[in-house]
Amino acid sequence: MTVIYRCKKIITMNPARPAVTHVAVKDGFILAAGSLKELSGFGEYTLNEQFADKVLMPGFVEGHCHAVEGKWWRYVYCGYFDRMDPHGKVWSGLKNIDQVIERLCEAEKSLADDSQPLTAWAIDPIYYEDKVISRHHLDRVSITRPVAVMHASGHILNVNTKALELADFMRQGIEHDGVPLGEDGLPTGELKGPDAMMPVGRFAGFDQNLFDFDENGLIDFARLCVRTGVTTATDLAARLDDDVVDIGLRVTANEQFPARIVPLRMHHGIGPKELVERVIKLAGQSTDRLRLGSIKVVADGSIQGFSARLNPPGYYNGADNGLWYIAPPQMLEIYELALANDILVHTHTNGDEATDLALDMLEQALKKYPRSDHRFTIQHGQMVNAAQYKRIARLGMCINHFANHHFYWGDEHYNMTVGPERAERMNACRTALDNNIPLAIHSDAPVTPLGPLFTAWCAVNRLTVSGRTQGEYEKITVDEALRAITLGAAYTLHMDGEIGSVEAGKRADFAVLEDDPYSVEPLAIKDISVWGTIQDGRIFAAAEI
Repeated sequence: MTVIYRCKKIITMNPARPAVTHVAVKDGFILAAGSLKELSGFGEYTLNEQFADKVLMPGFVEGHCHAVEGKWWRYVYCGYFDRMDPHGKVWSGLKNIDQVIERLCEAEKSLADDSQPLTAWAIDPIYYEDKVISRHHLDRVSITRPVAVMHASGHILNVNTKALELADFMRQGIEHDGVPLGEDGLPTGELKGPDAMMPVGRFAGFDQNLFDFDENGLIDFARLCVRTGVTTATDLAARLDDDVVDIGLRVTANEQFPARIVPLRMHHGIGPKELVERVIKLAGQSTDRLRLGSIKVVADGSIQGFSARLNPPGYYNGADNGLWYIAPPQMLEIYELALANDILVHTHTNGDEATDLALDMLEQALKKYPRSDHRFTIQHGQMVNAAQYKRIARLGMCINHFANHHFYWGDEHYNMTVGPERAERMNACRTALDNNIPLAIHSDAPVTPLGPLFTAWCAVNRLTVSGRTQGEYEKITVDEALRAITLGAAYTLHMDGEIGSVEAGKRADFAVLEDDPYSVEPLAIKDISVWGTIQDGRIFAAAEI
């Protein structure tokens, strides 16, 4: 039976008819959007007025997040900012190391077994007076059980002495760029990058499937999607072993699962040929609500963690340059094999030196395997400069900028990491669009909270947490930002023919809003309430999940 929804307004992202009042849905697809008179031509229908006072948009497409957030909420939240968990509880942010230790000590009391690890996440020492956290801080929590706290960036793990001992890291003679040493020649407890994190993390609650969802975590992550209007979420750093894929297929097959998940297989821990073979196999297992068959390459670390690779003049505070996560020949081989097999690749680059590597390798690969519509995407690309944008456009790439960084770390970038000039051009969405580069913007949840309307607000206003505008020239319009979280993100996934706009033949995915993003002040976009979502024609209310 056809259902026609009447709404206060439906924002379509279709320039031919950008706003309508009715949309007809049948069997999970959109028949058409327009007036009731127009839609009644499809024949018998039921008129649904449930959303008569709501605004519908295309379901938001989160182009870069990590479904592991649902799992990590079972750990101890140690972030600097207040944050809502999947069940609606707001956890207060921790403003100094002492508050972090206090919360960890309180959590430690609930653990009966002395060998059970205490696992936490979202810490960000850049906000604290000393800017670092060491094993000595975490030894204040326990010297008998392993304690581990993942940084908000996901690129650095801090552990206590016990965790280092269990991994046989508590000794002199370790030589690894990701394992800083103290004056005593012993590890400080800070571990940078997966090569350093994983051998210790498995003793402290972070196993080798560091960024993979589990069953309950995937269900909880989907709750966050409904609360924020997301109907399609790109899970951008998964190993996707067989057991994880089985979980994903089983959980998403449930008719009550409210989102479409698009996990990309990360390059780490597997050779290029094996990676491509694995991804081809995964593509054969793909379903509508679990889209498999693409690759994520990680080139460097995080800027606020000083593990991103920057071109000269490097870090503003004089810190050493960051870490490479991949060797050039390995990246080139992945790109070549992916192009040869029509596999989509998204590449994480934070520093501009890392972006140079990705562009150089893709340019070489395209000479060998020319492709006109590959849509390889730079993810983050925070330090991309004007010349690099021109290369990105020439190479036919897309870019997905981390707009939330302006708010959460903008002041730190201005004062400490890259300095005023480069901080003002970070995540340069205006320049990207001016170069006709397909643009998406993202939250990188759990690095920052999932919430496309907040991400749009960041790209439109470019405000830091202190309230300072950072990069006036790089602001984009409300319409451009809304397009980036719908059609823009869908385009980077080769899914713009299915989702991202309200048009005939597309999937019936909608974000149900309490207000119109075009009618409120640009500073108020982030404050618009999300009632819930409609995904494949199935209705999910945020208040009931």
